[in-house]
Amino acid sequence: MTTSLFELAPTLGEQDALSVAQAQAFIAQSITAITETETLPLKQLSGRVLAADIISPINVPAHDNSAMDGYALHATDLNAGSLRVVGTAFAGKRFSGTVGRGECVRIMTGAVMPQACDTVVPQELTRDNTEHSVSIPAGVVLAGANRRLAGEDLALGKAALHKGKLLTPADLGLLASLGIGEAPVQRKLRVAHFSTGDELRSIGEPLAEGCIYDSNRYTLHGMLSRLGCEVIDMGVVKDDPASLEAALRQACEQADAIITSGGVSAGDADYMKQLLASLGEVLFWKIDMRPGRPMAFGKLTANGHSAMLFGLPGNPVAVMVTFYFFARAALRQMMGATPLPQLIARVRSAQPIRKKPGRTEYQRGIITLDAEGLQSVRITGSQGSGILSSMSEANCMVLLQHAQGDVQAGELVDVMLFEGLL
Repeated sequence: MTTSLFELAPTLGEQDALSVAQAQAFIAQSITAITETETLPLKQLSGRVLAADIISPINVPAHDNSAMDGYALHATDLNAGSLRVVGTAFAGKRFSGTVGRGECVRIMTGAVMPQACDTVVPQELTRDNTEHSVSIPAGVVLAGANRRLAGEDLALGKAALHKGKLLTPADLGLLASLGIGEAPVQRKLRVAHFSTGDELRSIGEPLAEGCIYDSNRYTLHGMLSRLGCEVIDMGVVKDDPASLEAALRQACEQADAIITSGGVSAGDADYMKQLLASLGEVLFWKIDMRPGRPMAFGKLTANGHSAMLFGLPGNPVAVMVTFYFFARAALRQMMGATPLPQLIARVRSAQPIRKKPGRTEYQRGIITLDAEGLQSVRITGSQGSGILSSMSEANCMVLLQHAQGDVQAGELVDVMLFEGLL
């Protein structure tokens, strides 16, 4: 028997609000990852989610090799003083001769270690170099120094990359080092989004009195694109039941997830509840946070297709905050990506910050370096949820935790850098 979202949801009184942690945990337990996969060539893998473990078909490196330009020898000769040079080992061209006691081989970085040699003395630590001899001062290196062992990077038969890895440029290089030219990945997550509101106008349309240009579609498009989703922009939908129902049904048939902005505040919720109840299960929440207190989450079904719904607030900054701290992790989970911890740094506040205990606040901040190279963060100014310019100006989000009160100048605060997030 399938358990409904309403049965899983935290029990709340009429006036209660969820904490940020409660809402995040509930969303996480309600998400199922997509299962369809495709195999793509190496150059098309960046930003995609790996669908299976990659097992190394070779050792990397394939042989013991030198990490330095220098002289390869056996460790027992480290204190022998002068050694006879019996040849040279180049990268890609192994020295095939024998190396006896009191002998060494001139070796280049990456060259295969000659048989019987286990240590490399860097060239700059040697003395009296000639074509046929070199002096090794006592104690300059330890036994086994500057030798890279076969398989020490990646061992034959071991997992080189794990399922769920969001592939980076470094991962592409790693696959190439294994001679692997393609890999299976999850198909792209399809996300449909639209804005709601009779006052909204699209770019190019004239602005009547009381109307505004829709910015949320463009920030959402950018955030979804950077996340690696296949984005379906459905434009602006008017605030009437027939138009909204048609848009939601169309989105449900085309996408894995739907993101709306607007229509979830206290004045709209009853109207939206009635509409969405006919299409599935949707929970309307008040969350103890600022900005972004109202939010809807649930699952819709239309014509045999289902999609998760994230109903975000209408104010531009609230849209971005609720996306990054609720929708983004859920979409990554739907993509099949391994969960990532929130990378939070502690930075000194350059100014006092007012804060009421009992809610989580996300304030836009700017981290700078002082003359001594120490970091500090200041708030961008007014923190109104409609001031989108503050998000453009900021380079981080200051996280003021649920139980936290006013912050004094010089006090450490939690921050999340936008680089790598936005």
